[in-house]
Amino acid sequence: MNGRVVSVNISEKKGQRKKRIEKALVVEDFGIKGDAHASSEWHRQVSLLAMESIMKMQSMGLDVKPGDFAENITTEGIDLVNLPVGTRLLIGNAIEVEVSQIGKVCHSRCAIYYQAGDCVMPKEGIFVKVIRGGMVKEGDRITVVS
Repeated sequence: MNGRVVSVNISEKKGQRKKRIEKALVVEDFGIKGDAHASSEWHRQVSLLAMESIMKMQSMGLDVKPGDFAENITTEGIDLVNLPVGTRLLIGNAIEVEVSQIGKVCHSRCAIYYQAGDCVMPKEGIFVKVIRGGMVKEGDRITVVS
């Protein structure tokens, strides 16, 4: 199964929408350099959300775009939520990540939830731990390897 990177997104603080950037350095056992969620202290180093999930919210009339759900990497063409924990992905030419969590508990209702009555990130977003780092940019290929 192959897909691609639609957008790379970071934020300086937790709990806010992420801004789209051209490219980013993904650091082994840490996450995306410059992102508030990057840390070697936990398993949710990088978050991914499918463009297909964002399009669901757009079809509900919301004006949302990549990064608005606080995901680091917006993907296209991969059924993220059905990848088992432990699945490895190759991103671009060098990056290798391992799925560490599917979805998350949403402790507080975000602005998206109040606008739409729902939010896709807690149910359809996934989290990965960085096995091998490198540069990630829009258009990079994503390959499911195991």
